[in-house]
Amino acid sequence: MANMNKELVLLILQFLKEEGKYKDTIHQLERESGMIFNMRYFEECVANGEWDEVEKYLSGFTKVDDNRYSMKIFFEIRKQKYLEALDRHDYSKAVEILVKDLKVFATFNDVLFKEITMLMTLNNFRENDQLSKYGDTKSARNVMLTELKKLIEANPLFREKLQFPSFSNARLRTLINHSLNWQHQMCKHPKSQPDVKTLFVDHNCGQPSNASLSVANHLVGPISNVGGFPPLGVCGPYQPAPAHLNGPSAGWMTNPSSVVHPQAVSGPFGLTAAANTGSMIKRPRTPPVNNLALDYQTTDSDSVLKRSRLFSISDEGNNNVPVNILPYPSQSQAHTSYSADDLPKILVTNLTQGSTVRSMDFHPVQQSLLLVGTNIADIAIWEVASKDRLVYRNFKVWDLGTCSVTLQSSLATEYTASVNRVLWSSDGTLLAVAYSKHLVHIYSFHGGSDLRNLLELDAHTGNVSDLAFSRLNKQLSIITCGEDKTIKVWDAVKGSKLHTFEGHEACVYCVCPHQKENIQFVFSTAIDGKIKAWLYDNMGSRVDYDAPGRSCTTMSYTADGSRLFSCGTNKEGESFLVEWNESEGTVKRAYHGLGKRSVGVVQFDTTKSKFLAVGDEFLIKFWDMENPILLTTSDAEGGLPASPCIRFNRDGTLLAVSTSDNGIKVLANADGVRFLHATESQADAYKGASGSGQKSADCRSLPDVKVRPDDLERCKVWKPSEIIEPGQLRCLRLPDHTLSVRIMRLVYTNAGNAVLALTGNAVHKFWKWMRNERNAAGKASASMVPVLWQPSSGMLMTNEIGEANLEEAVPCFALSKNDSYVMSTSGGKVSLFNLMTFKTMTACIPPPPAATSLAFQPDDNNIIAIGLADSNIQIYNVRLDEVKTKLKGHQKKVTGLAFSNLLNILVSSGADSQMCVWSTDGWEMQACKSLKMPKGRVPNPQAQTRLQFHMDQIHLLVVHESQISVYEAPKLDGLKQWFPPQESSGAIADATYSCNSESIYVCLEDGSLAVLTGAMLTLRCLINPAAYIPLNPSTRVFPVAVASHPSSPNQFAVGLSDGAVHVLEPPEQEEKWGTNPPGESVAGPCISSAATAAASDHQPSR
Repeated sequence: MANMNKELVLLILQFLKEEGKYKDTIHQLERESGMIFNMRYFEECVANGEWDEVEKYLSGFTKVDDNRYSMKIFFEIRKQKYLEALDRHDYSKAVEILVKDLKVFATFNDVLFKEITMLMTLNNFRENDQLSKYGDTKSARNVMLTELKKLIEANPLFREKLQFPSFSNARLRTLINHSLNWQHQMCKHPKSQPDVKTLFVDHNCGQPSNASLSVANHLVGPISNVGGFPPLGVCGPYQPAPAHLNGPSAGWMTNPSSVVHPQAVSGPFGLTAAANTGSMIKRPRTPPVNNLALDYQTTDSDSVLKRSRLFSISDEGNNNVPVNILPYPSQSQAHTSYSADDLPKILVTNLTQGSTVRSMDFHPVQQSLLLVGTNIADIAIWEVASKDRLVYRNFKVWDLGTCSVTLQSSLATEYTASVNRVLWSSDGTLLAVAYSKHLVHIYSFHGGSDLRNLLELDAHTGNVSDLAFSRLNKQLSIITCGEDKTIKVWDAVKGSKLHTFEGHEACVYCVCPHQKENIQFVFSTAIDGKIKAWLYDNMGSRVDYDAPGRSCTTMSYTADGSRLFSCGTNKEGESFLVEWNESEGTVKRAYHGLGKRSVGVVQFDTTKSKFLAVGDEFLIKFWDMENPILLTTSDAEGGLPASPCIRFNRDGTLLAVSTSDNGIKVLANADGVRFLHATESQADAYKGASGSGQKSADCRSLPDVKVRPDDLERCKVWKPSEIIEPGQLRCLRLPDHTLSVRIMRLVYTNAGNAVLALTGNAVHKFWKWMRNERNAAGKASASMVPVLWQPSSGMLMTNEIGEANLEEAVPCFALSKNDSYVMSTSGGKVSLFNLMTFKTMTACIPPPPAATSLAFQPDDNNIIAIGLADSNIQIYNVRLDEVKTKLKGHQKKVTGLAFSNLLNILVSSGADSQMCVWSTDGWEMQACKSLKMPKGRVPNPQAQTRLQFHMDQIHLLVVHESQISVYEAPKLDGLKQWFPPQESSGAIADATYSCNSESIYVCLEDGSLAVLTGAMLTLRCLINPAAYIPLNPSTRVFPVAVASHPSSPNQFAVGLSDGAVHVLEPPEQEEKWGTNPPGESVAGPCISSAATAAASDHQPSR
């Protein structure tokens, strides 16, 4: 009927357009129906600046927060309206737009909103670098309109709404004429020339003047008397028999159980209970073909599945009325429609577990406690509100002597395992863990970190697949299943075995116990796609049938026990999510939207009786239980594995999902956010003030520096300075209470008030210097201790790793010009982070191939160059989420990228020791040269080559493990080379220009730091490792990354192999790192061709 309604609306729209005088009505109907989007009308409104009408028309199809495309559409429109008001100097209107229209986006990007607000302070907003190319109003609208059209076409909410369907002209009039002709044929006394005066009532030619006025003449004759009309078929009072359902929908007894049962004796249908109520599952029998709707019972039918009815139904009458045994609402009944806003989709917490999460469960009472089990058999209990890990347990056999010989032999070979399932008991006093090796552990939980061993069960031979708590005759029991094809029931307190169910022909995958009234039973599923049901009578399975698609399936009831669902994946990777009619053993509803090539068995969960959620295709997919169509999805801001593990808390306000970087993300709805805040506040209230003032900063107490006497004459022969003691420089190790992992990349923010580091485990660390009386500007300094900063959410900024090998990955990042965003990767996807909130804005370019270098285009931070491991370069538009072009020229992975906005070029370098120059106008290659290697040295195929432009945007610094070189762009003429001192045994790890390009800071792998002149690459100062690295004979520590301060030319930071970051500055009395050689200019590299001659390498005096 919905499709018929849409067609009717389209017919009306066609009629109105053909009439040519209902323009406003047409667009109002388009908007109110939301069925067809008129792009031409939208373009006219945008071009004319009719912003109110633009948003009003859009509102019929999408809202601001529907998805990221919609958000971008509304933002671009409101931003343009704001800029036009500023351009007119109508500041009152601009303020109104800022407050009423743009404020909503502050929730998603507070930094961007602040930038937009700051435009009010400029005389001309074109003074902002990002808006410098803004033309006049007309051209700006055209540019925006082009982008809006792309966003609308990409927005899934506009699918099938952008093209008006093609059908014959005047179609509505044609259909009306057909109807009138049919009505005329139905007339009792049709006239040869009918007079149609109205369409409001059915046409009737009226009676002849001599017609009888009998009442009978007013009755319509039977339709069968009129020829030419098809029979009514299914519209008649008796429905045809439904087609037989094959496969999983065929019924509970598609494959009858091999267990022999007493013969059924038929009984009367009505309110009377069956004679034998001992059996649980209804035994289907073939119903009579003339009464398919009746539900026939047998004497071994489960009494609980037969519900009392308000009215007795006679066997003699109304036999065609369907009878529902279970109290499921029919499709015609009204049901509450839940909004997607009720779903937990707000990312509130990131938890770092450290190993792959296999199973999770929220505490049933303390709903912010999350129980986690991993692939290395660790378990943990997290307090989600505070991000505290309250409990952590490694895999350990409690009493090896009581274990079976098989288990002892297995452990002797390999003392490892993984967790398959963790679960709380219904009151939260116990928790159980199922391991991949024989064992089930049951703990008693006493709050906080008090977790005590209770029972160790050698439950199954091999893998223990699943477990569940149940109350059997008021006694708490635990049900397990496993690789030995059995289901076992245990006393959860004493550990004694109560029942064993045998009958599966493959490993049992899942158990689902349930109780209806006083009948208790267990569903079980196996990896061969079989589903069985058991009573606690050891008489075999009462049900034997195939899961949908013969899939490996998990079954679960809703919290209120009224509805049964299953979700599984078959060998081909196709997944199925269905609701069961348990009285019939048939699929009541199949949900659409699951992947056809799922990785592993997808996990699902239910929340109350509202929603279903499945982890599939790197997403969390949600369904309203009453609607088989996919409701919405969430990527939890990126970083999810292909088939993530998911779990709701009891109230459905929180949702935990596993991540690909061995962590957990916790999502919440609005109630969940309030709940976590309240929980955290309550916890803080109980914490004492002790320790609140402690700082984890490792701030070295600097001794007084002995100033060199000014009257000492310098050596007549100039020599580089050498720093060998801590007192000869200012050095600050940045505070860090987190895990120390090798620093891979380092950079200062462009404002100079923070340092960002990327570590070897894909985690970013961000230190900020705060404004105070001693540091009014809030600039980075070796004399002031910064804070290791995190947003209020407490989340970490972590790159998605996926299946990347961190040892082989090439971590890299690039910082936007306004310090708002960082693009980063560690071998997995390239992630765009908000540097203020640490949230992942987007993730792109999934490997293979992996990204190996990144660079923002200076004049447009929406464009980023991405070097790849397959030797190609992609030019990527972040805003449009599309690859603009691909550049090919290297032979090996691309390891360096640098833009020159003066020359409009991009220079790239690779592990092939080649450098390529690309025009940013058309992205053509302009030049390509190989790096000159020292005589007798063979290039290392794994060595990385990095690039940085001099402040003049012409001269290019090239950093290779063998040398520091300077080239002149765009022809790449070689100007100068520098090789590490002969006394140094280390290769070059990293190097960078100072902010004024007068110095080059070089890290050497022997621990030394070299300061070169920017003009001639002369060694000006050498810093000995003992001057800044604390002595540790047991560990070799050396610098691996360096960054220079953006406004203090003599300050730089180094990242070390042990995870430490140091900020270094010369002593206050000396201001600079050594002195320049006599006669050497500090203006920059020599650009004469004679400068290519090698200069003598001066070595420091010792």
